[in-house]
Amino acid sequence: MGAIKVKPKLKNGIVKVKALASHEMTTFDMMQKKTGNRDDANYIEHISASVNGEVVWEASTSQFLSKNPIFKFQFKGIGAKGDKVVMTWTDRKGKTGTGKGKIK
Repeated sequence: MGAIKVKPKLKNGIVKVKALASHEMTTFDMMQKKTGNRDDANYIEHISASVNGEVVWEASTSQFLSKNPIFKFQFKGIGAKGDKVVMTWTDRKGKTGTGKGKIK
């Protein structure tokens, strides 16, 4: 748990990003059935992406994402070929995961 695979591509001035976040994404209902304690649920609550230290995308999420969710987004005006897109998520228990991908 903790890695993000990031694949950014630049075309016509627009950077398109596909990212796979590795996380088990357990919901309240799943944990209620498994352990009897809903508080054991753990899922990604926040995810963001930056280029050269500038945030280009961010989202607050909930328990309703699938296990190992895929995120797709695009941006323009920031970054060039060779720059790195750095993504970070934070889950309900405070753990983080990061990943980097070079813009191609």
